[in-house]
Amino acid sequence: MKQSFDVQGMSCGHCVKAVTEAVRSLDPQAEVQVDLAKGKVQVQSQQDHAAIARAIEEEGYKVTA
Repeated sequence: MKQSFDVQGMSCGHCVKAVTEAVRSLDPQAEVQVDLAKGKVQVQSQQDHAAIARAIEEEGYKVTA
């Protein structure tokens, strides 16, 4: 299922890598697309939306939607 997240605090390639790895720690097969300019993360995964948001926040970013 495709899920969308608004994420604050991402600004560089390291942020993209951190968010991607956080999501893939829950679901190694997840497809993750990060748009730094818009602060959006698109995830194709069967994982629960709240679990993915929590994993992103554990990396130090704020999920607002």
